[in-house]
Amino acid sequence: MSKTILISGASSGFGALTARALADAGHIVYAGMRDVAGRNAAAVTQAKQYSDEHKVDLRTVELDISNDESAQQAVRTVLAEQGKLDVLIHNAGHMVTGPAEAFTPEQLADMYDTNVLGTQRLNRAALPHLREQGDGLLLWVGSSSTRGGTPPYLAPYFAAKAAMDALAVSYALEVSRFGIESTIVVPGSFTHGTNHFAHSGKPADADIVAAYETKYAGLMDQVAQKLRELEPEWADVADVAKAIVTVVGTEKGKRPFRVHIDPSDDGAAVVNAVADRVRTEFLRRVELDDLLHPTA
Repeated sequence: MSKTILISGASSGFGALTARALADAGHIVYAGMRDVAGRNAAAVTQAKQYSDEHKVDLRTVELDISNDESAQQAVRTVLAEQGKLDVLIHNAGHMVTGPAEAFTPEQLADMYDTNVLGTQRLNRAALPHLREQGDGLLLWVGSSSTRGGTPPYLAPYFAAKAAMDALAVSYALEVSRFGIESTIVVPGSFTHGTNHFAHSGKPADADIVAAYETKYAGLMDQVAQKLRELEPEWADVADVAKAIVTVVGTEKGKRPFRVHIDPSDDGAAVVNAVADRVRTEFLRRVELDDLLHPTA
């Protein structure tokens, strides 16, 4: 059955691939991206061309998750044009690389604003409608870095993704009685096919960076090289989009809570399995295990 879907951060990378894959699967997809008339005008044109050439329903909508009104307006646009919203995909995110100490508090706040607060803005815009219709899917694009092997010099990104994961875990329980289901998709490190590393932000404090270079010279290059070596030749970033299409197409009540797509196998799947089992067992002990699945 065709669903109406809104996905954030869909101008490139996981987002663009996922938007196209979902449209190919027959869904009505709104690819959210900021500044559609400026910096992302080319992405808007490409999405329109894809929609026309493949005869699918792929649309773009202005969505800046750092702005509350923009999030509200994006949801209003979808509802005005379709009369419903079935799936909300939290995909927007930003990466930074460098020694943690060299990032200013303001830079960390910006990271949390994009990777954590942005999901809250979008949830507050969309959830009233999902709750009213008693149905929907929250799909969060997380990261294996929240519990897998974590190299240095990525601390602000890892911390923000961990915060988003914690938020997703709690939200899943709090919306289930409204008939809303949740899935966390957990990609591993993909060193090609996305712009995460190429467009990563840098620390503002150059003096601190220089101090760390005396002991950790070339560390980020070493990390990037080792991550490339760990990634199998067959690794394909499009597999993340395929996994999301599968989750969306799965019958309500049978969707997995987590899905890992981690060709480099950094261990997150093992640790998450333990954490999610402990979570399930605890909820049973406090007699809240009905929250583990959406109310029919």
